Amino acid sequence: MPYVNIKVAGKLTKEQKEKIVEGITKLLEEVANKPPASTYIVIDEVDRENWAKGGKLLSDQ
Repeated sequence: MPYVNIKVAGKLTKEQKEKIVEGITKLLEEVANKPPASTYIVIDEVDRENWAKGGKLLSDQ
């Protein structure tokens, strides 16, 4: 049973999320022979002021 956790800075639209989960599910089926019904995907949308790169919050970049 694959479990995939995706963390992104900021918000995604429902359409973006649908494309992401469809693509990842298809990839796992094609490459690893994992049935789509057994693939779990969680998308964590992290507020840009709670994520930093290079010593600066993403909200300030």
